[in-house]
Amino acid sequence: MKTLQEKLAAEFGIEFADLPLLETAFTHTSYANEHRLLKISHNERLEFLGDAVLQLVISKYLYQKYPHYPEGEMSKLRSTFVREESLAGFSRACGFDRYLRLGKGEEKSGGRNRDTILGDAFEAFLGALLLDKGEQVVEEFLYKVMIPQLEVGNFERVTDYKTALQELLQVNGEIAISYQVIAETGPAHDKVFEVVVTADQRIIGQGKGRSKKLAEQAAAKNAVEARG
Repeated sequence: MKTLQEKLAAEFGIEFADLPLLETAFTHTSYANEHRLLKISHNERLEFLGDAVLQLVISKYLYQKYPHYPEGEMSKLRSTFVREESLAGFSRACGFDRYLRLGKGEEKSGGRNRDTILGDAFEAFLGALLLDKGEQVVEEFLYKVMIPQLEVGNFERVTDYKTALQELLQVNGEIAISYQVIAETGPAHDKVFEVVVTADQRIIGQGKGRSKKLAEQAAAKNAVEARG
């Protein structure tokens, strides 16, 4: 953590007062589970907080940047910017992957380079930064790390297959589209979700992913491609 502290101070002018909080932000559930007797906290609660402040800062940025955009267009842009893959990219750019505390099994299975874990760590760091320094510092950090890349389009452009499927199916009117998890496999820290997508109660696609969101996108992609 000392190296991380030095990096944050040198590159971003950030010096954490609560060092255990910073450590928690980079602690994956797999590490906490392997050290239960030490009662180590993991970063899921901070991730929840970080997601909220990230949504706020990006929403404020879009509102100011595009004064003539309707709510729907801003929502689409925001969802693209804060996608798991995009956040993982920003996490790598900050070098956060080097400071993750992972369980041995997660480490061996390539967890240090997994988008889900890296994206979650980025949000957890924002949550810790919010608690330690306040919203203004979080915004300043994002305007150094994230916003300049968004301005020039350097973020992970991943097709939103759920939106594409909705637009494809509802061209002639409303159709009830829903997603359902039909299976969960793997240990708690490395689950794989299997999802089906239905249209008017008929299964039209199926997919798997390491999060429910990714599995839903995979199922939607399967449905879109089946109609291609």
